[in-house]
Amino acid sequence: MSRGTAKRARTEHSVVDVSKRELGLLPNRSFSQRFSASEDLLRHFGLHRKLQMHRGSVRTVSFNADGDILVSGSDDRQVILWNWETGSVKLSFSSGHTNNVFQAKFMPFSDDHSIVTCAADGQVRHAKILESGVETSLLGGHQGQAHKLAIEPGSPFSFYSCGSDGVVKHFDLRTRVATNLFTCKEARLKLVVYLHAIAVDPRNPNLFAVGGMDEYARVYDIRSYRSDGWYNFGQPVEHFCPLHLIGDEQIGITGLTFSHQSELLVSYSDEIIYLFTHDMGLGTNPHSPPSVDENDSDVANYRRASPRVYKGHSNRAAVKDVNFFGPKSEYVVSGSDCGRLFIWRKKDSELIRAMEADAHVVNCVDSHPHMPLLCSSGTETDIKIWTPEGSEKTTLLENTSLASIHGRSSRFLLAGSSDEEDEDNYLYSPPGFYVDDNDDEGSDESSYDDDDDDDNDGDDGTDVVSGQ
Repeated sequence: MSRGTAKRARTEHSVVDVSKRELGLLPNRSFSQRFSASEDLLRHFGLHRKLQMHRGSVRTVSFNADGDILVSGSDDRQVILWNWETGSVKLSFSSGHTNNVFQAKFMPFSDDHSIVTCAADGQVRHAKILESGVETSLLGGHQGQAHKLAIEPGSPFSFYSCGSDGVVKHFDLRTRVATNLFTCKEARLKLVVYLHAIAVDPRNPNLFAVGGMDEYARVYDIRSYRSDGWYNFGQPVEHFCPLHLIGDEQIGITGLTFSHQSELLVSYSDEIIYLFTHDMGLGTNPHSPPSVDENDSDVANYRRASPRVYKGHSNRAAVKDVNFFGPKSEYVVSGSDCGRLFIWRKKDSELIRAMEADAHVVNCVDSHPHMPLLCSSGTETDIKIWTPEGSEKTTLLENTSLASIHGRSSRFLLAGSSDEEDEDNYLYSPPGFYVDDNDDEGSDESSYDDDDDDDNDGDDGTDVVSGQ
């Protein structure tokens, strides 16, 4: 079948679906899912709008559950709620952080009046939107940067955080207590793992995964903590890592997320993106990996179930997220050091689009909860909204080699630069933290207090600001 014939066939199929919907022969939900996952629409994506008000690089973008509001956080320490459709600002307020805001998320079932944030200052904060303004308060914090938050699905009160101290914390907004669940450590040398990412499995909220400055994505079961207490918690129930990266001290994980099918998507610094299914795990103790022997049955079984890979982007200049797109996680999306937004078909790893999205680096990409729509942000101060009706079209990556994008094919440098020029653009990899095994990893009942007085967290960290 020629390319033109294939395209006509896809178009005709889309028309049939629309006609069935108009005649009432296709249920609303089925139509919505097919429409949102349409590859034809994806291939017509263009820039719909730029949201402009931040005064620094935008580090986080996230839709609310209904998809009508977008929340963003920036190096300017502001949090902004947008009506993305009109491009107008619904509310802008100071986060209360003293450094770059790394993540801002709506809490579920809060009528979009409850937002949690974390930042480079190590703090984890809560913002309540009131009629009188916005009340921000300190919930707890990390020693070093607080990189990411993970919301427990369906809970308006419960979420997790992770940071450069390797600690995973659990927060409950009802009690306002930050509980130290465990400190993630490398198994052999007991070095603390600098954590960049955390995600909860939407199909099994008891499971969550973390990733940081080593090769393993670790999965934990919160039920172990609830039954055994903190003193027996901290042992992963599963490890994931491509076999060839085991023992590689030059790589780390910058982003990970679960699909609606509980697959684990992991993005490696100075490497590529991998998709793991549950049968690809290395077990609870992978520090003695299978021998790389072609006759070894364990290795052979692993290679038969090797993770799917997604290539083409560059991930070394900053900490980049990775995400799914589509109602059933049909696509994989990521930013890149080359300033492009990459979209791959999940099932066969085909690169569908590579759209110019930033003058320098794209770090964040989020998908609308039920519409064929994406938002992206990076080193520039704006947020870009991408839709099939976008007025500024971008070219497909057809007849273009990946080498022409990056100049390298594996561990990329920024496009067109030399090793010496880009020394400062490498992903920051701090030295390992040494932790005394006698330290207390239990409940951080007193939470985090960055003041010099003896006030309790939440009281001394509370500010009320008016929306702008």
